[in-house]
Amino acid sequence: MNRVLRISRLGAEGLKLHPLRSLLTALGIIIGVGTVIYMLAVIEGRAAEIQERIKARGSNNIILRAKKPADDSKAGTSRTREVVYGLTYEDTVRIRETFPAVEVIVPVRDVFGSVYSGESRTDTVTMATVPWYLDVARGQLLAGRWFTDVEMESCTPMAILGHEAARTLFLWRDPLGESVRIGAKVYRVIGVLEPTVTSDEREALKRDRAIYIPLSTVRERFGERNVKFVSGSMDIERVELHEVLLRLQRSEDVVPVAAAVEAMLERFHANKDYEVDVPLALLEEAQRESTKSKQLFGSIAAISLLVGGIGIMNIMLASVTERTREIGIRRALGARRRDITTQFLVETLILSVVGGLIGIAGGVGASALHEQLVADSRTLVTLGSVVLAFGISALVGVLAGLYPAVRASRMDPIEALRHE
Repeated sequence: MNRVLRISRLGAEGLKLHPLRSLLTALGIIIGVGTVIYMLAVIEGRAAEIQERIKARGSNNIILRAKKPADDSKAGTSRTREVVYGLTYEDTVRIRETFPAVEVIVPVRDVFGSVYSGESRTDTVTMATVPWYLDVARGQLLAGRWFTDVEMESCTPMAILGHEAARTLFLWRDPLGESVRIGAKVYRVIGVLEPTVTSDEREALKRDRAIYIPLSTVRERFGERNVKFVSGSMDIERVELHEVLLRLQRSEDVVPVAAAVEAMLERFHANKDYEVDVPLALLEEAQRESTKSKQLFGSIAAISLLVGGIGIMNIMLASVTERTREIGIRRALGARRRDITTQFLVETLILSVVGGLIGIAGGVGASALHEQLVADSRTLVTLGSVVLAFGISALVGVLAGLYPAVRASRMDPIEALRHE
């Protein structure tokens, strides 16, 4: 052990003789390790953001949406036309009876129109739903409360405002206890939602601008028709439900149940007036894309480490030639071949390890700087990326120094002593 320590000290002292050359030799490793950590941190951060938004939609959820068929726009007369499409209450009954894996069903009905509060007005969607909507839609209350089962059954006129709707109608005033008017009816505000976090930006904007009221209230006061005036004509849309959220007990059932539900809807709907959205499938796809990106950029960054290793090998070969006489003297004084090999391997390993540590610090620093300089960007430095980069740098150092070390150990002592 003492012999190994002494040889290691000799290797370190050899690097101290040329500090600038040692630093420049390690520069390739420093850049390579820093690049690996920085690029993987950017990819991990972006992937984490996407996955969090998808998970916010519920990885155990299936989302069914009404979709207006393209050819239905020609139905009726040029002045007034009625289009019937979308999901129905019978669909929810069939799903409940057919699929025991479905734990919760949340129906949603949209009513389009203007909402008033005093002199403030906003053209938005009123989403009629049920008391357990937030449990499945992953929404959060900022203030107040949601309506109860009793209030749902009694068709109580109350409303919960999306975050943007509350700010538009009440500016910076507290909306709780105030009233909003939808059509000719007045609703008391009992809650305000936090901003929506989801991977679908259009869906997030819709939910933030929406007004939420009990489904029974909409059925009683508005019926099942939406009336729109477009370019002098009146469009009447008859839709029972615009959206149905399904929450399953187990995530492994999501994809097969979604396929079965779609097949069932296809059987009972003459037109393709619905679409099936599976957040779990999007999450798995996002994870696969993240893995591919990490492999691609990791490979590119690994090339930087390889270039750094070639630089180390080049310098160490030059160092062996430069120190031929020193090697001959050590061999003449009793140093064994493995001692010479160990000395040069120690030098390359020190260059790699020190370069790796500096590269780690540089990569972490670059990741933090990226977050500060790039708006709405997140980086995530993982232990795996640090271990991977450092491990590759150490391996590259050993492999790069192995040939020069073996070449130095195989020198003939007599020929080495004659070298000038």
